[in-house]
Amino acid sequence: MFQGSIVALVTPMQEDGSLDDAAFRRLIEHHIEQGSDGLVIVGTTGESATLSHQEHCQLLKTAVEQAKGRIPIIGGTGANATAEAIALSKCAKAAGVQASLSVTPYYNKPTQEGLYQHFKAISTAVDLPIILYNVPGRTGCDLLPETVARLAKLPGIIGLKDATGDLMRVRLQRRLCGEDFLLFSGNDDSALELMALGGNGVISVTANVAPKAMHDMCQQALAGNIAAADAIDVTLQGLHSSLFAEPNPIPVKWAVQQQGLLSGVIRLPLTPLSEVHHEAVKSAMQQAEKV
Repeated sequence: MFQGSIVALVTPMQEDGSLDDAAFRRLIEHHIEQGSDGLVIVGTTGESATLSHQEHCQLLKTAVEQAKGRIPIIGGTGANATAEAIALSKCAKAAGVQASLSVTPYYNKPTQEGLYQHFKAISTAVDLPIILYNVPGRTGCDLLPETVARLAKLPGIIGLKDATGDLMRVRLQRRLCGEDFLLFSGNDDSALELMALGGNGVISVTANVAPKAMHDMCQQALAGNIAAADAIDVTLQGLHSSLFAEPNPIPVKWAVQQQGLLSGVIRLPLTPLSEVHHEAVKSAMQQAEKV
């Protein structure tokens, strides 16, 4: 069920900062039409850090309702408090998502044993497949391959989104966790390389802007057609880079706004994309033939 280009979906908001339900539903239809292979709702790119629990649960419920089984829905359920992560996972389960994406606890810097016990507690409390999410640059802690291997033995923990950028880990992770354990890139700029090393796809920021191209690139890579995948990826490198000119999701939300798919409103403490970066993002979009 989970492979290829899975979109880390932005969350549309109205001018007053409230959720834009109509635009959110249109985005889901857009990605189904463009061939995206899955959607992560209320992850980092979906501004989960500034959403209330009620909004979080509302978005998950709406996504499942709108998708109607036509595309897999993965709910972002991570938190730095284990009890909160369990509560969000229960909400995701009730909404009907196919899996959860659970980031390592941020700010409090748990030990490897603490990380293991955190995810074990979630998997025990909620009967919902879990994809672990390791992004040390944001969380301040690193989920090591050996700890992932311990977690992979637990029922319900099915995969890992790795945003370390360390491709040396891919073969080690595959060897430690087995062939059935899912490995996703959390970095668009090295997603092709990860798939060439045996990964299953990417949870992508770029796919918000260029969904069909990302889908096609992933399908070629997963089929072993690395040269064909690279030919597509070359046209996307500008987006991979410029969409991180400022912290995600600032640039990508601006880019999707330029496509007329949402208002571009973003919640504080994030602010709209600085004008100095507009031209670079526009140029990258043109290179990807998405404007």
